[in-house]
Formats: sequence, structure tokens, C-alpha cells
Amino acid sequence: MTPEQLQQKLAALDARLTAVEDERAVRNVLARYMKLCDQPCRDRDFPQLGDLFAADAVWEGIGALYTETFGRQDGRAAIVAFLGNYLAPRSTHFKMNAHFLTADAVTVNGDAAHGQWVMLQASTYEDDRSELIGARLTIDFRKQGPSWQMSHFRTQRLFSMPWNPATANLAGAFNAGDTNHKGDA
Repeated sequence: MTPEQLQQKLAALDARLTAVEDERAVRNVLARYMKLCDQPCRDRDFPQLGDLFAADAVWEGIGALYTETFGRQDGRAAIVAFLGNYLAPRSTHFKMNAHFLTADAVTVNGDAAHGQWVMLQASTYEDDRSELIGARLTIDFRKQGPSWQMSHFRTQRLFSMPWNPATANLAGAFNAGDTNHKGDA
């Protein structure tokens, strides 16, 4: 292998490593966002919500229901104010809110990235109603210096259904240490 070929190979490996690191960083931005939206959330370590969005970011609901419910928020300050209407300590909207992400696909192209996820949200509201919501998240990201930020966040409801957390508790389904579970093959 010539020195030039070695340099080319090292440059290609460096580019691949950077792409993997950038994909991971993008996923971490969304994971941090979800953690801050989970309620109750006592984690106030930085970065906070505003740090996760570009200054000119857009956050919007897609589809008839989410367009009407959430509308479109333009700019970091508007997004943070809008989300703050749902989150403690400014709001008691949620007694409990937990987000689960799956089926992700992330592509990175230089300082821009695009991702899509399916999200399951389990929520109990201040009026004690509970529901499960499935939504598709489509998010564009932009690299700002060493950090990635969301530049366009879109959420579209796929389904919702009532959920009763009291009947969903499986903690007592099996006794600890019981090795003779009925139904085991």
C-alpha cells in the first residue's frame, strides 16, 4: 500500500467514524428531549429544552388533529414556551408522562441530519384519565459547532387508546423466586 493509498484509507475511516458519532449524537439529542418531556422529571442537568433546538427551529403537529391541537411553533423561544405549557413546574397537565422510541432511521449528511421514529407515549393527566398514544416523529437536525440541535420537529398521531395503569401493573404476576410458572414451556 502506498502512502497516498494509506492516507485515503485513513480519511475514509475517519469520515465513517464521524458519521457514526454524528448519528449517535443526533439520537442522544432526541433522547434528552424525551427525558425532559417525561413527567415527573427532576433531571435539570443541562442541556435543557432550549439548548436542544436551533434558534430558528420549527416544531409542528402534522395531520388534522395535531395541526389543530399543537399548531406550528416558530423559533426556539416559542417552542420552549409552548412545551412549558405542558410541563412541570409551570403546568400540572401531566401527572405522569413517559415516552418510548422505536423503529428509528437516521441519516447524516455533513452538518445536516434527518431522522424518523415511532413513539409510544403513556400518559396520565391531571384529571386522572390515562391513554396510550402512538405517533410518528420526523425530525431534521443541524450541527451547530460541536453540537447537534433539532431544526424541524414534526409529530403525527398514529393512534390513541384509553389505558388503565391500575390494571396494567404486572408486578404481582409472578412471585419472586417461583420457578414453576404456569404456562411456561
